[in-house]
Amino acid sequence: MKTSVSIRLMQPIALALLLAASGCSNPAKPGPQSIQGMNPDGMVSMTEIIAAGGAAGKGNLSFQGRSYPFQLGGGVTGGGGASDAQVRGEVYGLKSISDFAGLYTQSTGAIGLDRSNTSDLWLRNRAGVVLHLTGTQTGVVLSLGREEILIEML
Repeated sequence: MKTSVSIRLMQPIALALLLAASGCSNPAKPGPQSIQGMNPDGMVSMTEIIAAGGAAGKGNLSFQGRSYPFQLGGGVTGGGGASDAQVRGEVYGLKSISDFAGLYTQSTGAIGLDRSNTSDLWLRNRAGVVLHLTGTQTGVVLSLGREEILIEML
């Protein structure tokens, strides 16, 4: 039986939204203090589209001289609206490629309407990997200040 691409993309989104609603994510707030004295272990670039609070996208991780593609899904708590983001940044605390996939949480965002602007996101997963992402976002999303992204290696 063939699984369509859209169904496969919806599965990570559904899981991320379920975890966001249940509060099962890492409560620590990543930020500059969480990487103090560390050098980046890799670089990441990704494209994320948010529609009606759900997110989907794709990206690429550069780690130890290799390139690793991934897909992502997630959601913005209290989200609604539409947005397109292009981000890139540093990866910290990544010792093994197996630690990269998983649910990343950012709970330092502002509450309210998030309009087109430049982004400065700090995300952390349960393995302690921190992503510091910067880029641009176009569109408008209503947010309660929390975003969760589920990364799955391809």
